Amino acid sequence: MNVKPVKTAVVGCGAISDAYLKTMTTKFKILDVVACCDHFTAKAEAAAQKYNLQAMSLDQIIEDQSIELVVNLTASPAHYQMVKMMLNAGKHVYSEKVLATTLEEAKELVELANAKNLYLGVAPDTFLGSAIQTAKYVVDSGMIGQVTSCYAALSRDINLFAGLSVNTTIAGGGIAFDVGIYYVTALLSILGPVKMVTGVMETINPERNHQLVDKLGEPYTISCENVLAGTMVFQSGAIGNLLFDANSIIVIPEKPALVIYGRMGMMYMSDPNLFGGEVKVILKGDSTAFTMPSSHPYLDESRGLGVAEMAWSMRQGRTNRASKEMAYHALEVLHGVGISSQTGKHYQLASDFAIPNALPRGFAGGDVFKAIEESAIAL
Repeated sequence: MNVKPVKTAVVGCGAISDAYLKTMTTKFKILDVVACCDHFTAKAEAAAQKYNLQAMSLDQIIEDQSIELVVNLTASPAHYQMVKMMLNAGKHVYSEKVLATTLEEAKELVELANAKNLYLGVAPDTFLGSAIQTAKYVVDSGMIGQVTSCYAALSRDINLFAGLSVNTTIAGGGIAFDVGIYYVTALLSILGPVKMVTGVMETINPERNHQLVDKLGEPYTISCENVLAGTMVFQSGAIGNLLFDANSIIVIPEKPALVIYGRMGMMYMSDPNLFGGEVKVILKGDSTAFTMPSSHPYLDESRGLGVAEMAWSMRQGRTNRASKEMAYHALEVLHGVGISSQTGKHYQLASDFAIPNALPRGFAGGDVFKAIEESAIAL
């Protein structure tokens, strides 16, 4: 298969960039990562040296007509301005989650990408990994029957995370929008759009003191949500519950809950923040859970998979799976719970999206990534 690689630049060389760059520069031949940029020049230069890239400024990336795709890895509050800038420059964009911190800004970005006929993809792309794709196969095959409900829950300790990163205390960094989005996206990718949500989203005890040794006793303020409890009604009729609480404890490794219930069985999924993990199924008439064999590849850390899949989509003129429409819908689900919490009323979602096709299951042995690119993702 002779397909021209997509020249790509990464903007934002913070903590998550290493995972992206490691994958994008070694596993996907459709991507030709040539440049990186960061507000802190030293970070860009370090990443450039490590991955054999060119450290560039934003202006240089914008002016370089050979760069087709920009991967935005900046902090959440900067997403709107950065994505808008790159779209206006005529670049296709793949952005870390969330698309934007407000619905209004996110809607503007979706409309701008459509108006300019540009691709806009959004993380998380973990739903393309082995675990969630295997879970999707279980549901799509009818193994557990008609899905009637689902449940997602996670606890964390904001006192720990606030000491590690101020981003966890500001808009876009709270437990629902920064972490819960993985759970919502996983469920949406399998069960489809939501039509209504209701619930509570709050910031409990926003004024706190740091507990880590190097900042012990210093005051800080939480200006984002630290608990969300919501109910979703899917267009299919299934009912889902969400519970994200950052006022509890964190267990390493984390012990999240992500369960889908059907008329003929139930399915326990693994941490949707990961690409791999066990999918366990209990079928009607039996009380013993069995581990479903992985039906799809990408069991290991593969951030950047969504970028590669979008690059293939660009070359083949089809819709990418980590679409802006699903990303906006996931954002509206979370904001909808917040609006419901403020108004005391159900929130009716205005957006919709097409459920992304599963990645094809079959591929030849040998070089897995090469085989997947040449057969599965390319279809």
